[in-house]
Amino acid sequence: MIRWVLTTFIALVILSGCWPWLRKLGIGRLPGDFNLRIFGREYSFPFMLTLLLSILLSLIARAL
Repeated sequence: MIRWVLTTFIALVILSGCWPWLRKLGIGRLPGDFNLRIFGREYSFPFMLTLLLSILLSLIARAL
């Protein structure tokens, strides 16, 4: 359980850092992705994208 939570947290940090480039590709507009605008800054929380990528990567890891 701890590994899953840690993996999800690390993926969230990486995706949040790459958010401007991902947005240009059209990624991050899933129903579970949240965008907050507070005091002129925009914060993105791509929860659904992180979940889908975690599932995809775990399926790839199992296949190997």
